[in-house]
Order: sequence, then structure tokens, then C-alpha cells
Amino acid sequence: MKDFIQSLPKTETHLHIEGALPYELLRAWKPDTYPDNPYFHAPDFRYPSFPKFDEILLGHALPWFVSAERYYEAAKAIFAKHVAQNVRYVETSFHLPVTGFIGVPGPEIIAAIRAAVPAGLEVRIFTGMARTDYQGPMQAVIDDLGRWEGLAGVDLHGLESLPNEPWTAKVWARLRSEGKVTKAHAGEFGGANRVREAIEELGATRIQHGVRAIEDPAVVALAAERGVTFDVCPLSNVKLCVTPSIAGHPLRALSAAGVRCTISTDDPLVFGNALNDEYAALADEAGFTKAELARLAKNGWEVADVPVATRAAMIAEIDRLAAKSS
Repeated sequence: MKDFIQSLPKTETHLHIEGALPYELLRAWKPDTYPDNPYFHAPDFRYPSFPKFDEILLGHALPWFVSAERYYEAAKAIFAKHVAQNVRYVETSFHLPVTGFIGVPGPEIIAAIRAAVPAGLEVRIFTGMARTDYQGPMQAVIDDLGRWEGLAGVDLHGLESLPNEPWTAKVWARLRSEGKVTKAHAGEFGGANRVREAIEELGATRIQHGVRAIEDPAVVALAAERGVTFDVCPLSNVKLCVTPSIAGHPLRALSAAGVRCTISTDDPLVFGNALNDEYAALADEAGFTKAELARLAKNGWEVADVPVATRAAMIAEIDRLAAKSS
């Protein structure tokens, strides 16, 4: 199974670049500050709340991401890990710079990430923002996103208990008209109603997580009917207590109901995971077969922003591997 997972040409479609900072970079930078084997990487560690998770994530990421050069260095290491796992397509997002956070202009971040992309890996760059960001000087920044070269799209993330403000649907519709892909985090700490809201009000067809849609069959049916994709991160969901275990994860039920689901890692910095680990956990702890894992890998290529010929070739390669191993 390990060899099969490695052989699959995979995609990663839900990855926060600040949350993917390789911990070994922090160790090499300040070994006295960042101990080997941090407690939150332990397999049995669970985050007691989203604020605690955010505290640990930001506490480790913010000291590092202070320049475009640091984004380049991190992205280069992140993408090397992808190549080593036979990941061939990545969608990653960076947090939209705001006062008191990062402070590096977005176009410089995009250029730095782009410069770090190795041959053979396709990368699409998104920016993510909190539900309350459309105010003060950030309003002009968000209004200008449609003109940012190299920006594939936007994502709405952060504390899901906050309501979506009226500006979001208007901005999301405008950005789509300007050729950007619009994603939204929903159905992680918020219930199925947040998934419905993201689909019906924001017009999002790419939901980051979405797993709590399983609580309302009507929302699951809505996602399936609209062709919505859930970019799911199983180990993140377990570590954040969204679901009690991989065995109890709703991924299989969502897939059986016709919802396209992809597999990603979310924030490896604080979860200690890799993409191959996600596939392996599904196989080891939930009994996913090679055919099921191949289907998940194909789902990623179905939504990847690549030429039609590339998509067809990757899907055909996965089909050959699945047939050979059956």
C-alpha cells in the first residue's frame, strides 16, 4: 500500500503556506527556541479549541514570515517535500497581509512563491482572508486582487463562528467575473448551515473542509447537485476534534453521496503530517482500498487548473496503477 500511495500522481488543493512551514527550518534557525519533536506533533495530541490551534500556528509561523525571501525559502522546502511524494499539482494560499500580520506586500509573496516552484510541479497561488478583513486600508487591497498577476483565486478562512459579512458575496462574485477562483472554509467548526451558505450565498464551488455537511443530508445533496468539491484534510479534522477518528471520518459517506472530495494536509507545521500520511491513514485506519484512494487522487485532477491533456494523462496514469494493483 505504501508503494501504491507513493506511485499515485497526487494533487494538494488545501494548503496554507504559513501553516506548511517545515518545522526543520525553525529548528535549524533557532534550535534553542524550537525543540526537536514538539509536543503538538504527537499522534495522540488534540487541539482543545480553534483559538489554541491558532495560537500555536501563529506563534511558530509569524517569527519566520517577515520577508519575501523567507516565503521563498519556505516554499522551496515545502515543494521539495511534494516532489518527493510524487505530488505534481499544488494549490496553496498565503494569508492576505494586514496591519500587524506579516507586512509583506501580496505581489511580492506571489513572486517569491512562484520563484520557488521546481520543474515538474504545477502550483496555483491563492490568498486567504478573514471574514472581517474588508475594512480600513484592507478594503482597497481586496478590491485590487483581480489585478494581481499570478493570483489564481481567493479563500475565506479563519474563525468560522464569525458570520459572513455582506461584502463577501459581492466581492466573491466580482472576483469570479475577473477570472479568479473563489473558495471558502466552511463545515469545519461550523455546521452544515455554513456549507449551505458558502454554496448558495457566496457561490463557492470549492469548499475547504466541508465535512460537517454530513449533519444535513439536504446540504450533502446540494453539494452533489451543484458539483461542489470538498478539499478535505482528514488528519487535521482529527487533530482539531472535528471528527473523533479517521475511522469515523465522514469522507467515505460524502463520497458515496456524490460529493467530490480531494485530500490535503491543511497545516503540516502544526499537525506533523504529509500528504502520503493522509492516504496511509485512510487505508490503515478506515480500510480505504487502493481503488478508493485512486478515486480520491483522480478527484484532485478533475478540479486542477491544468490543460485538458494534462488532466487526461494524470487520470489515465492513476487508472493504470489502480488496474495493475487490483
